[in-house]
Amino acid sequence: MTETVRIESDTLTVEVSSLGAEMQSLTHKDGRSFLWSGDPAWWSGRSPILFPIVGKAPGDVVEISGRPFPMKQHGFARRSEFALVEEGQNFCRHRLGASDETKASYPFDFTLELEHRLDRNRLTVTATVTNLGSSPMPYGIGFHPAFAWPLPGGEGRPHRIMLDNGAEPPLHRLADGLLSPERHASPFSGGSLLLSHDQFADDAMIFPEGAGTGLTYGVDGGPALRFAFDNLPNLALWQKPGAPFLCIEPWHGMAAHADGTAELVERPFTVALASGQDARYGFSVELPG
Repeated sequence: MTETVRIESDTLTVEVSSLGAEMQSLTHKDGRSFLWSGDPAWWSGRSPILFPIVGKAPGDVVEISGRPFPMKQHGFARRSEFALVEEGQNFCRHRLGASDETKASYPFDFTLELEHRLDRNRLTVTATVTNLGSSPMPYGIGFHPAFAWPLPGGEGRPHRIMLDNGAEPPLHRLADGLLSPERHASPFSGGSLLLSHDQFADDAMIFPEGAGTGLTYGVDGGPALRFAFDNLPNLALWQKPGAPFLCIEPWHGMAAHADGTAELVERPFTVALASGQDARYGFSVELPG
């Protein structure tokens, strides 16, 4: 049965569902709400975890050592019930383990743990993947949180993304949900991207490399969210065109190449985790005080 856990700091409150270990709300104690509401008229997601793939597979099938397995877009974790394994006032940790159901599409013994932790006005989300099997385990992993656009207090004002590294990373797009090989000029100038809804008419903006380990999403001289990424080299920005949210998505792994194969290990930025090893990935976001 799906249950919701509530955690809080002296500044923030977060609710996390056991379904997908997905954050349901991110609220300042003064009532400002920063996470997308999940209105299904636009998109019912709020902050799903993407595992064991990011993006689509050709025909919704991945191959593992030549064997085909069904795999829907972004994998199965976001639709799976996680077990609550630990909680405190300001944190909670959920776990998903291998089962007969997961092995029907992903034949590996694994655990995936998600921790949500608050410290004053900062939220940190950490994913830990462990390979419990005897052979290397390929996967991709990513975060897909959606934040209010406009931000509370930023209504009617332009919003932008500012990369901490000041870079101008090249842009890639999707072709029928798969990663197009075409490389486009960067929409960033000196690390700055002024956002507009028409930028998403062709689906997500994807930056496989060069976006760095941190960014700010906000309004010049107004409210802003400051992000830091850990072990997540890829970045995507997405919304349903015209929707009142923006997804800021750090990944380690991407959709299959449009001109590539269905082999899981051949997807870009796939991780191959050794037997008995674990790996951590995470992001933090600092909210206005």
